Amino acid sequence: MDIAIFGAAGSIGRFAAPELARRGHRVRVVGRDADRLRRTFPGYEAVAADLADPVQARRAAEGMDAVLYAVGLPYQEFARYPALMRTAVEAAAAAGVRQLLLISTVYPYGRARTARVDETHPREPHTRKGIARKTQADIVLAAHRDDRLRTAVLVLPDFYGPSLENTYLSAVFSGAVKGAAAPVIGPVDRPHEFVYVPDTAPVIADLFARPDAFDGSTYHLGGAGTIVARDLFGLAYRAAGKEPKLLVAGVAVQRLMGVFNAQMREMPEMNYLWSDPLVLDDAKLARVIGPLRKTSYDEGVRAAVDAERRALAASVA
Repeated sequence: MDIAIFGAAGSIGRFAAPELARRGHRVRVVGRDADRLRRTFPGYEAVAADLADPVQARRAAEGMDAVLYAVGLPYQEFARYPALMRTAVEAAAAAGVRQLLLISTVYPYGRARTARVDETHPREPHTRKGIARKTQADIVLAAHRDDRLRTAVLVLPDFYGPSLENTYLSAVFSGAVKGAAAPVIGPVDRPHEFVYVPDTAPVIADLFARPDAFDGSTYHLGGAGTIVARDLFGLAYRAAGKEPKLLVAGVAVQRLMGVFNAQMREMPEMNYLWSDPLVLDDAKLARVIGPLRKTSYDEGVRAAVDAERRALAASVA
């Protein structure tokens, strides 16, 4: 199968591309920055495209059997998600793509009404970001046609892993290796769920191997259970042989920092996810593709810290 990854240089694409290639698929990596694509994916077919442009989006999809849509935006640009998704869906359909998988988030559910959230949970977001991501997913699900473009959505919790940039835990791994204080969003004493990004790659490949899974519906992939955020940070510092040092920013601090920082200005709206856990039930996914391998937090954090240590050593060499 020929698969294009839209937003390939982000966290998901970096692990999905080699897994799909390992299974014999021809992989095209798509993003705005051609140089970054070539550095990140040497030897892959790379297509630089502004995916907001219908002509460029269609060119990126031409000749492909499937599209993995893993485009990520900073909080202050979330309002762009629906329009970008509509352009990608229309481009895929016009190019004759048969399968499209959207990587999504828990934001469309709003506050959890059950201890574990499955795919039947009401999608009633109470935040602007949740509304934007729900609209994005609705566009994908509404585009499903059995005889043309078959679609599916894969929902993930917050994620972490080795060599990832701009994730919630990036500063923690960096701080642990350097023995410095890491800035984190509070509260940090509630349980939370994280998925180890390398674990998503085989799931994505397994879904593409099952055309019947693309039925216009949603699947969940949860993490290796819940963990108190402070305990996860402690794992990182202990893996680096350091004592934990945290700079916890609660809502009041976030609002103050938001006066000067556009990204931080958007954080308080989503703080409910740190106060009230939303834990995904992924039994449906396991029924479709079989047992799900989930890396323990101990193992995943050690791998992330080791990668950060190697990156730091390379930067000073």
